[in-house]
Amino acid sequence: MIINKPMTRRQFLKLCGLACTSLAFQKYIDDISVDPGDLARVSTTKVSVYSKPSDKSEIKFQRYRDELIHIYYEVISEDGPSYNPLWYRVWGGFIHSAHLPKVKVQHNPVLSSVREGGQLVEVTVPFSQAMIYNKQSGWAPVYRLYCGSNHWITDVIEGPDGDPWYKILDDLLKIYYYAPAAHYRPYREDELTPISPDIPLEKKRIEISIANQTLKAYENDTIVLDTKISSGIPRSPYSTSSISTETPKGKFNINSKMPSKHMGDGNLTADPEAYELPGVPWVSFFETETGVACHGTYWHNNFGVRMSHGCINMRNEEAQWLYRWTMPIISPTEWHKVGYGTLVIVS
Repeated sequence: MIINKPMTRRQFLKLCGLACTSLAFQKYIDDISVDPGDLARVSTTKVSVYSKPSDKSEIKFQRYRDELIHIYYEVISEDGPSYNPLWYRVWGGFIHSAHLPKVKVQHNPVLSSVREGGQLVEVTVPFSQAMIYNKQSGWAPVYRLYCGSNHWITDVIEGPDGDPWYKILDDLLKIYYYAPAAHYRPYREDELTPISPDIPLEKKRIEISIANQTLKAYENDTIVLDTKISSGIPRSPYSTSSISTETPKGKFNINSKMPSKHMGDGNLTADPEAYELPGVPWVSFFETETGVACHGTYWHNNFGVRMSHGCINMRNEEAQWLYRWTMPIISPTEWHKVGYGTLVIVS
């Protein structure tokens, strides 16, 4: 238990500088009652609202990062784009779906205690503001943890607002931060158990087509998963980095798996536009030199076009299925598994 002087909600918000985000958002998600499929979050700097489901039509106005938008219905536009012609009808017009991942608004029962060794949880609200604590400066905001991201919790404490908060271990920084416990749903063990573990290693394979932006999983010659993905973007001729952002081609094997991985530089004060992704879910690494993996994606909805820094972006539910289906087999309580696993062919 963290011991700190009692703090009023007003003092807490003033200290954290979150009066216009955390509390307002909390009240909003407490009051709202919608089908989760009817709500999306703007996951980029801004998106345009068009008069028609076409980027050739008039732009009415913009919506900005982390704004929540109600979706009235979906439209498959004849004007495309061809790789992803899905548009959303929203208030005032239409927005292309690329940077509008759908989000949940779900509060969860709070665990009275956390399993020894940690427990895997998912964020089930559009975003959850994490806080860090030290004796010198008290509480301060760090990352926003987004809907669909996974995290390891190790304890339940009393948070700065008097409510239960979970203690979260960041696997990259090896530090703890804290967030409201009701925003996180613990995974059941049956959601993490292997899929078809009786199929021999040599009978499973994954084929990824960069040209078609597809991933197919096979058991013998039977396709058991066929989906659109987003691979690495082509390397910019103006880039000064020595690390390629294209997905490497060749034959590989899954060699490392993690249900949650902080990808990025670990900058606690990173700009919202920076590459900083705590809690990337269902990570199955297959290329070790630069760390290329198949994994879930909570920051875009633009599958069928190159979007990543080299990894294979997948829809969360499909990445979870692949994580459970591939070898090496990882148990529900393991944070990390290394071993010789399923064949991956990238062409």
